Amino acid sequence: MGAVNLGIGIGTVLSGLGTGRPAVTLAYDHGMWDIEDAGVISIGGYFGNAGYSYKDAGYSQKWNYWLVGARGAYHHHGFKSVPQLDPYVGLMLGYNIVTYSSSGDYTGPNSYGSGIGYSIFLGSRWFFNDNFAAFAELGYGIAVLNAGVSFKF
Repeated sequence: MGAVNLGIGIGTVLSGLGTGRPAVTLAYDHGMWDIEDAGVISIGGYFGNAGYSYKDAGYSQKWNYWLVGARGAYHHHGFKSVPQLDPYVGLMLGYNIVTYSSSGDYTGPNSYGSGIGYSIFLGSRWFFNDNFAAFAELGYGIAVLNAGVSFKF
């Protein structure tokens, strides 16, 4: 069984200069291995985007971050009295693609390279019915806090 999370993220570990727009995230999880009555291990993918801009009297700068990754999670099913709850913890390995531009008389550092990164995340879904849920995740990635909707199919 699979699930797709579509979320908005706030807070970042990538940059904090100037003004930013909220991160947009899309994640897919597919349950692969059942662990008897304890839960399931899922694998899937992740895509996120965030951007920042900074303006001063004589120059402006812009950063754009695209994070693409593969992730795995353990979903705990031990809360039998609350079947709507799907808590999980996981790891992600991803590639962060950074684009940077400046204009005006900026002369400071301008090397913002792309690269491989990792994420540890903790999250939960609350199912309103069999296929629709709200979710929230805390973690190290494109945003510190992601929240949104989840669709299970």
